[in-house]
Amino acid sequence: MRKHIFQIIKAAAAAIIISLLFVLIFTLIIQLFSLPTGAVKPVNQVFKIIAVAVGGLIFIRGDKGLLKGVIYGLIAVVVTYLLFGLIAHSLSISWKFALELLIGAAAGAITGVIAVNVKKGA
Repeated sequence: MRKHIFQIIKAAAAAIIISLLFVLIFTLIIQLFSLPTGAVKPVNQVFKIIAVAVGGLIFIRGDKGLLKGVIYGLIAVVVTYLLFGLIAHSLSISWKFALELLIGAAAGAITGVIAVNVKKGA
C-alpha cells in the first residue's frame, strides 16, 4: 500500500513540475512572439495532459495502474489549477474545472494502464 501511495505522489509531483515548466516556457514564447491570448487555454490543456502522461510513465509501476492513474491525474489537475489560480490571482470553479478533472483523470487512467504494462527498462 505504501509503495502505491509513493508512486502516486511522485507521479503527481512530476506532472505538476512538468506542467509548470511548460507554462513558464510557453509564457516566454507568448511574450517573445506576441501570440494571441486565445491560444493559452487550449495549449495549457495539452501541456497538462502531456505532463500527466510523463509523470505516470516515469513513476507508475506494478499493478492497479488504472486506479493509481486516476488518482494522480486528479491530484495533478487540482494542484496545478490551484497554483495557476493563485499565480493569476483568480480562482473560480466552474464546469470548465469539472471538465479539466475529467480530462486529467482520463489521461492518468490511460497512462497508468500503459505504465504498468510496460516492462521497466524496455
